[in-house]
Amino acid sequence: MMATSMVHVRVNSEIKEQAGETLAAMGMTVSDAVRMFLTRVVADKELPFTPKVPNAETRAAMAEVRELIRSRRARSLTAEELFDELDKNANQ
Repeated sequence: MMATSMVHVRVNSEIKEQAGETLAAMGMTVSDAVRMFLTRVVADKELPFTPKVPNAETRAAMAEVRELIRSRRARSLTAEELFDELDKNANQ
C-alpha cells in the first residue's frame, strides 16, 4: 500500500457543509472528492474543469488588450497579421 499524507484546506464552513451534504447524496465524502480531484489533476495534467473567473494576471492582460483596441493601437487586426508579425520579429 502507498504511503498517504494529510492535506489541510481552509474553506468557508458553510461551503464545506453544503459540499458534504451534496457529496453524501452521491455516496461520497469530502475526502473522496478531494482524492478524485487530485487524481484527475495528475492523470490529465490539468484541472478537471475550466475555471470561469480569470485570475488577476489574466484580467490585467484582458484589460490591456481592451485598451489597445479602444485606443486603436492594436498591432494586428487579424490572426494572419498577428502570425506574420510574430514570424517577422522571430527572424530579427
